[in-house]
Amino acid sequence: MTLQEAIKCRHSVRRYVSRPLTPECIAALQAKIDECNRLGDLHIQLVVGDTRAFSGIMAYGKFSGVENYLVMACRKTPGCKERIGYYGEQLVLLAQTLGLNTCWAGLSYRSVKGTYTLLDGERVECMISLGYGETQGVQSKRKAIEEISNCSDLTPQWFRRGVEAANLAPTAINQQKFRFEYLQHHTNGKPTVRAQRLFSMVGYTEMDLGIAKLHFEIGAGRENFEWEQA
Repeated sequence: MTLQEAIKCRHSVRRYVSRPLTPECIAALQAKIDECNRLGDLHIQLVVGDTRAFSGIMAYGKFSGVENYLVMACRKTPGCKERIGYYGEQLVLLAQTLGLNTCWAGLSYRSVKGTYTLLDGERVECMISLGYGETQGVQSKRKAIEEISNCSDLTPQWFRRGVEAANLAPTAINQQKFRFEYLQHHTNGKPTVRAQRLFSMVGYTEMDLGIAKLHFEIGAGRENFEWEQA
């Protein structure tokens, strides 16, 4: 399964069957976690075989059977939440290619002492449930691509493909509070794309933007454009 295929196949799954992750899956996930932590200055951790974090009164949202999850931790630095989304979604898509199911969780979990560690100044921004789903989930309703971009007959096909991939990005309560714009000027000889997060009472827009930007890069091809620099 390619990453493009994983984007189309991945849906949020909250109910899991009791089936241990294979050693091969764990090794692949851990190798990617190490890479994401290094590149993103994060402290993502994989917890395997714990049934407590997504149980109890905090586990609303119809989660059940969760035995494995990713702890998305980082130091509070500029851009840290966007990086959590960007690198966390890399792990989500990898999991999909490995035959696993996932779901981003902003509140539907509780901390379990001894399952992960935090260094000074670090905090948990969210968790991602991980395992073999009872189902493969279903596609939630999405906005038209014209609502989240300036995509038109005048913009390149690679830009449309990027927006279409971003439109499938998971966001908090499916809010899709982001926008992509194809700009006329060039940077380093390439067309420039602006990625914006929009206002939301719910929050999580920085994380959502990081997820959407990764999807856009995969769909558009990172070689075709440069991001606008703030």
